[in-house]
Amino acid sequence: MPRELCFVLMPFGKKPDAGGTLVDFDAVYHELISPAIAQADLDPIRADEEMTGGIIHKPMYERLILCPYAVADLSTANANVFYELGVRHAVRPYSTVLIFGEGGRLPFDVAPLRALPYKLAPTGTPLDTLSTQGALAARLREARKSNADSPIYQLVTGLQPLDISHIKTDVFRERVQYSAGVKERLAAARAQGVDAVRAIEKELGSICDAESGVVIDLFLSYRAVKAWDDMLALVPKMSAPLAATVMVQEQLALALNRAGQGEAAERILLELIDRRGPSSETNGILGRIYKDRWEAALKKGDTLLARGLLDKAIAAYLRGFEADWRDAYPGINAVTLMELREPPDPRREQILPVVTYSVNRRIVTGKPDYWDYATQLELAVLAKDEQRANGAAAEALASVREGWEAETTARNLRLIREVRERRQESLVWARQIEESLETRAKR
Repeated sequence: MPRELCFVLMPFGKKPDAGGTLVDFDAVYHELISPAIAQADLDPIRADEEMTGGIIHKPMYERLILCPYAVADLSTANANVFYELGVRHAVRPYSTVLIFGEGGRLPFDVAPLRALPYKLAPTGTPLDTLSTQGALAARLREARKSNADSPIYQLVTGLQPLDISHIKTDVFRERVQYSAGVKERLAAARAQGVDAVRAIEKELGSICDAESGVVIDLFLSYRAVKAWDDMLALVPKMSAPLAATVMVQEQLALALNRAGQGEAAERILLELIDRRGPSSETNGILGRIYKDRWEAALKKGDTLLARGLLDKAIAAYLRGFEADWRDAYPGINAVTLMELREPPDPRREQILPVVTYSVNRRIVTGKPDYWDYATQLELAVLAKDEQRANGAAAEALASVREGWEAETTARNLRLIREVRERRQESLVWARQIEESLETRAKR
């Protein structure tokens, strides 16, 4: 007999609390919450990361209403989590357990509620996990007694909860299991190529009615196989709320640029920035658009236009880095392009140490990915440090997830090499790293 589901309401990634402490929510989930739910003989199900960006979709409401149990992490007073908790408390009189990271303060409205605190290390990861797992599992087992934990049902006399039929919950469970299976198959399809990904889209039928997490995974699977036209064709098929999310709009702009529609991509990104302000991701993609135009102008021999576009690319990347110093990606692109200017932009000397610190902290305190090691590699090449560059290259090559990642880094190294060759500087070892990345991208 399948175990009952427990829905987890919490932020994703690393977020600062009111005191400025960074909480690693992914570590909290994997090291604390998920094992505790398993101890209580329940199956954990977490909100798709793509659905926490502003708009809550149909699958999210289904999970909030139909999951028999829920755990809500109130750390950092995340607005989405509190909205979701309000929906949950409105329809479920009991079976919702609240937790929060010690050191943070709960807002006044939920402070009286019975929430379980957990300890955090300075790195934002959970401490004393075994003890807290046991306490959380005990709270979940206690929730089976059906004692009201929703303040709505505790304080409003005579309020009757919704009648949620077993038929509806069984169908919901089947859909959740189906979605997990589709995601596994998409992971395999990315290795097989675009036709395999298209076959899964055809199987899904109505994209508008499919679960948001599956649609986003399909969208990014097309990106992984460089099927830009398929990405563009998928967006109009999505539900309107999903298509309007920032993440979809950013990736739509990326696909438009790769498909040769840079002006349309630029308009989308500028509208996002005008509406939300600069961000490391939005400005990073905008910087790439200007960078592509700069290269095209150089090939045509239009040096004045190229210089103007290079300055626009630098400004876009720099604004993105200044929006979030923790994201080194736009920072490394800014300093690399500053190095390529003639003469080199003197501001790079001030920014380089900040980018270096940013990426080193991510690697030491978090879960580093390909881009972190690729950033270290570019920094080492810029510093002409062969030993550091070889070490970072080895880590980057071992961390490649999709071929276009290595291709992007190889392209940046090529740009650095070409400008240095024009300055009568030759780094043979850097060319070898560039070739290794190109080989890895093809593989």
